[in-house]
Amino acid sequence: MGVDGIGARALRKEDKRFITGKGRYTDDIVLPRMGYAAFVRSPHAHAKVISIDPSAALEMPGVDAVLTGEQLVGDGIGNIICGWMVHSKDGSPMNMGAWRALEPEIVRHVGQAVAVVIADSQGEAKDAAEAVAVEYEELPAVVDPLAALEGNAPQLHPEAPNNLIFDWDIGDEAATNAAFEQAVHVTKLEIHNNRLVPNAMEPRAAVADYNDAEEHHTLYTTSQNPHVARLVLSAFYNIAPEHKLRVIAPDVGGGFGSKIYIYPEEMVCLWASKRVGRPVKWVCDRTEAFLTDAHGRDHRSEAELALDADNKITGFRIKTVANLGAYMSLFSSSVPTYLYATLLSGQYNIPAIHCNVKTVYTNTTPVDAYRGAGRPEATYLVERIMETAARAVGLSPAEFRRKNFIRTFPHQTPVIMCYDAGDYDATLDAAMQAIDYDGFAARKAEAASRGKLRGIGMSCYIEACGIAPSAAVGSLGAGVGLWESAEVRVNPVGTIEVLTGAHSHGQGHETTFAQLIAERFGLDTDSVAIVHGDTDKVQFGMGTYGSRSGAVGMSAIVKALDKVEAKARKIAAHLMEAAEGDIQIEGGELKVAGTDKKLSFTEVALAAYTAHNLPEGMEPGLKEGAFYDPTNFTFPAGTYICEVEIDPETGKTEIVNFVAADDFGTIINPMIVEGQVHGGLTQGIGQALLENAAYDETGQLITASYMDYCMPRADDVPSYQLSTHVTECPGNPLGMKGCGEAGAIGSPPAVINAITDAIGTNNLTMPATPERVWQLCQGSMKMAAE
Repeated sequence: MGVDGIGARALRKEDKRFITGKGRYTDDIVLPRMGYAAFVRSPHAHAKVISIDPSAALEMPGVDAVLTGEQLVGDGIGNIICGWMVHSKDGSPMNMGAWRALEPEIVRHVGQAVAVVIADSQGEAKDAAEAVAVEYEELPAVVDPLAALEGNAPQLHPEAPNNLIFDWDIGDEAATNAAFEQAVHVTKLEIHNNRLVPNAMEPRAAVADYNDAEEHHTLYTTSQNPHVARLVLSAFYNIAPEHKLRVIAPDVGGGFGSKIYIYPEEMVCLWASKRVGRPVKWVCDRTEAFLTDAHGRDHRSEAELALDADNKITGFRIKTVANLGAYMSLFSSSVPTYLYATLLSGQYNIPAIHCNVKTVYTNTTPVDAYRGAGRPEATYLVERIMETAARAVGLSPAEFRRKNFIRTFPHQTPVIMCYDAGDYDATLDAAMQAIDYDGFAARKAEAASRGKLRGIGMSCYIEACGIAPSAAVGSLGAGVGLWESAEVRVNPVGTIEVLTGAHSHGQGHETTFAQLIAERFGLDTDSVAIVHGDTDKVQFGMGTYGSRSGAVGMSAIVKALDKVEAKARKIAAHLMEAAEGDIQIEGGELKVAGTDKKLSFTEVALAAYTAHNLPEGMEPGLKEGAFYDPTNFTFPAGTYICEVEIDPETGKTEIVNFVAADDFGTIINPMIVEGQVHGGLTQGIGQALLENAAYDETGQLITASYMDYCMPRADDVPSYQLSTHVTECPGNPLGMKGCGEAGAIGSPPAVINAITDAIGTNNLTMPATPERVWQLCQGSMKMAAE
């Protein structure tokens, strides 16, 4: 590929196998004597399991076993846990209900597994699963989180009276209330952040293999963090000791947060493989994915913004009810608390903020992190109320935001976060120029002449990535550290293997990580291999989520490279009889400054391994490892502006222009960054216009297929205009901030602000479907006529 260092638009190395069908995904794993799993799932949202009769299924062709929750519990398999402890404002711990991988007593959402069939083929397993007779006693269900808190609501878990998981506060309530008492203007807004289904391109899958001779388990799985999976499976679920369990995450086709967690199916496959004495494969079908993949978002919030006479923000007050579904998933408690409320200052200098969050159990699929995880919910709330307040006080949205921007760094917010660097005016200027903001009035008038409504809306987002440091998040309840690991192995011929604890499931690590090595040593990226996703090959690492792979994962690689470079310099200086400080590295060579003496990187590597002439006391070899624990979060930020045109006769919204101006700090590969932003913007637009996981009052998911759950298509989105502005992050050696989630965070409020600007009413809930927009247009026209 060439020496493509930092900043090069290098083509992705991994795409050759992906676009030619040569990728190796979990479903591609075929083992001798492998059986197939099919789960028996509850058709009810809430019910007692009275009995399970497997007799008919066991008589069917190819069926090996039917296993139930009673057997699983009897074998000592542990309950699924939430790994982030949050305490209520009264100091009491969160109320975590028992979640078993196969439920023997009470099911709490449609699709919850009560048994599993193991058979010789997938078809035989599915047919037999339908023959398992389960008797249920149906119980009342509750799906609305506000209704779930009422005293007469059906109770899901005995550990959680009134279905309340925790009642949590952040910020200075007294100072915030005082700001509202003195406010000249107060803007109020009610927000529903709609529930989403992740819908990664590759559904979840697992292949489990138990070797009874070695008493060893191997799990192939669609995981974003295989080492964490092994840790949890071993330490909490009693599957096997860590050294007797290997977890491999091969090529993974998208994650978006939904593949961070340990789900019941992976646990059951591991347990079942040992039980039946053969490898077991399970591949999720799309209906199962809708019913069982962790959903995202689903917040109900009331927000108030206090302003003084100069339209400066003096206080921000929020009450949020977060629906966590039937059970607490692995990181679910952190999403509506430390990943949401800590970002409620946005890009603005707000002296006083107070937020109360109540989390609630309902008879719905569990909710956890989905692309952005708390930050989209915070940004949507902040940017909708900023736009609403600007209209209320008669300022342009841009002027109101500028009046309240943070301009001095570091900046300590009232809600934990300390922003280290940024230039919010720069990205706002870039976005306004790109979309020709000043020319909007003329475009609006032209659209009106055609009977169309035109609107423009903006969103100035900020997010927190690279969650850290470990001691800080530990003090806030995290059950694990959030550092990252790396090992750099220079082979005797000068090729390099980088073993990273991060995991790639679409981010392009095999390319960008190689570019980092190319930049450091001047080597061809084809001479660099990136190894990840296998707990037997790679040292313990924390995986990929929260846009951490660059700022945290690559920083660990930099630390390991520093050690490799230092040793290579010592060897080169010794061989060329020069001072170590005179050694320069460029173009794949180590040179003595001011002379023609030089050695190729390969020659130095070979010298390290032949060990014929090393400095006295130096060990042979050229391999170094490192762990990196960040000192702070990173804070990507930017401005998105959306322009829409609406047909009031049909309610159809067309996005005619969308510009994104982002500050991601240092960018390794601009082309990959642009791809990440395109994907994020499209997911955010999908939430704003199309996507919604809806339940009926009995707890049935009525959007459980692509017939009813509308995903964005190519003609739903425009050709995006992107730009970047760089303020380097001072907290890591590369100055990186992260880019993977920004598009999904900043785009929904920009879209909804544009639509509400066009139709002249603010009472719009996502998704802004044509029906909803049409109804509001009719109401606006009726009011205008009166």
